[in-house]
Amino acid sequence: MIDDPAAAVDPASGLLVALPPALAPAPRVEPFARPVRAQATGRHLFWTASLALAVLVTAGGLGLLYNDELSMQNANRALTTGNESLQGQNLGLQGQLTATQGKLSTAQSDLATVRAELAHPSLGIWNIRQSLQGPSYYLAAGVPDTFTYHLRLTSTGPMNVSILSFEQFGAAIKCVENGVGSTDYCMHSSGSVIGWLVVKSVSYDFHLAEGCAAYMLVITAPSKATVTPNVSVTYNPASRATGTCA
Repeated sequence: MIDDPAAAVDPASGLLVALPPALAPAPRVEPFARPVRAQATGRHLFWTASLALAVLVTAGGLGLLYNDELSMQNANRALTTGNESLQGQNLGLQGQLTATQGKLSTAQSDLATVRAELAHPSLGIWNIRQSLQGPSYYLAAGVPDTFTYHLRLTSTGPMNVSILSFEQFGAAIKCVENGVGSTDYCMHSSGSVIGWLVVKSVSYDFHLAEGCAAYMLVITAPSKATVTPNVSVTYNPASRATGTCA
């Protein structure tokens, strides 16, 4: 109900500017809408969960890679240590091999020496000191066949030493028997294979008897003297006749 009808009409236009409450339009009722915000929230949670899962997977992968790296480093260190150990063992083995080779070389050399000694044994045959009382005396010894004759002599006085063939020794005996001269003279004047006159020492290796049994050693002195012999021989047979036997 309008108490003042004049207030309801604009005097300028005569239009109704305000409706009575009974003629006012009813408020519009919107139909039921989908929960857009709820859907957006669900997608957000899905992407959040996916991202979290990706982060976890990535972290797990990084953890695996890190563990693999540690394992590889540990394995590398182990290999390096093992390699150093093997190198040390190799050096040790090389040292042992060198020492063994040295011992083997020494053993081979010793074996060669023993074989040579067995093939060519040496032995002493005269080492007894003997005296010459004057020019009519002499010392004589045979030079053995198939041996190298090592003549080593010293004397307290001058001596004469000769290696004679049997023929030369026979001629020396005839010289003495015929009164041509003293024994000291005849044993060295009738010829010799090799001789040393008026000496106090002799050192000589005689080889002509290695293939011939035809030689003698004769020692004389013009005056009294004592001879110290150190005579030895080495078995060394010649493959053919030697000296006066050839």
